Amino acid sequence: MEILKVENLSKTYGKGNIQVKALNNVSFNVKKGEFVAIVGASGSGKSTLLHILGGVDRPTNGKVFIDDTDIYSLNESNLAIFRRRQIGLIYQFYNLIPILNVEENITLPLLLDGREVDKEQLKNTLATLNIANRVNHLPNELSGGQQQRVSIGRALINKPALVLADEPTGNLDSKNSKEIIELLKISNKQYNQTLVVITHDPQIALQADRMITLDDGCIIKDEVIRQ
Repeated sequence: MEILKVENLSKTYGKGNIQVKALNNVSFNVKKGEFVAIVGASGSGKSTLLHILGGVDRPTNGKVFIDDTDIYSLNESNLAIFRRRQIGLIYQFYNLIPILNVEENITLPLLLDGREVDKEQLKNTLATLNIANRVNHLPNELSGGQQQRVSIGRALINKPALVLADEPTGNLDSKNSKEIIELLKISNKQYNQTLVVITHDPQIALQADRMITLDDGCIIKDEVIRQ
């Protein structure tokens, strides 16, 4: 079953002689439960692609379907709701709310939606991420690795259709990087969570099921790493 379908996606910034084509007619599909790494040199269009997949930046042309929903057919209000419920976003710099503690940061998507927190799920998430003993701490009381674990928890708490990670280990040392990737792999394999990771690290990319390589806004390679 395809959870993500990208059709003829293009993104152009600027006008006239100063136009920059960040994406050029990109198309691919991702199956439910697949772990896909997107790689490429700086400026190849990786982050632009992830922002469009995540409903953060609208394409110039093309369509993005997530769980059979054409997300850019939605108005801004409905897109924001869909993004909060169906897309989990993990960034390199965590993007935690500084005045909220660990539990509040993780459960924020549910609270914004007016939904009750499943205490058992929260407990399991905190245990899996190994931050149960930090539940009342603020972000500035956590290490970088712990902050990224909170960011992962926030992305997974809604059980979204798709988790997108933009250089999730780019701000971490090698030990924390390995631990974060292992956590993402657990969510992928144990919970059948669909995962798309933007990375410049070939060691991370080679752990994916599939690797898509971008260059100058185009897909130049789409290869299966493991079945």
